[in-house]
Amino acid sequence: MRWVERILQSLRRGASLGERGELLAAKHLRRNGYRILERNTKLGAYEIDIIAREGDTIAFVEVKTRQGDPYADPEANITPTKMRHLRRAAGIYLAHHDNPEYYYRFDVVTVVIPGSGAPEIALYRDAFPGE
Repeated sequence: MRWVERILQSLRRGASLGERGELLAAKHLRRNGYRILERNTKLGAYEIDIIAREGDTIAFVEVKTRQGDPYADPEANITPTKMRHLRRAAGIYLAHHDNPEYYYRFDVVTVVIPGSGAPEIALYRDAFPGE
């Protein structure tokens, strides 16, 4: 199913803002050469929105979505606590999927869905350091 159809279908079934943002983020990542490995992955008490591969790098991707307000930066909600949780979740993932040939990093995709017009999507590679 094409990405447009999935987004329209999610809107019809009342998908949350976060779900719509994650669909748009996954599409944007694929367009930028990422291969999506997993989405909404629970790892212990934590969750990673998207786990993807770009070349020889595993990207743990946090998606932040806002609706309509161009002045509220979605990435402002990535607090030190959130970063710590993402690092812990990534540690659990790597313990089960470790491959010494791959690097890893933390990326952030921000999505702003305006009242009208196209969504604004930004990708921040290596947005914050691992431990």
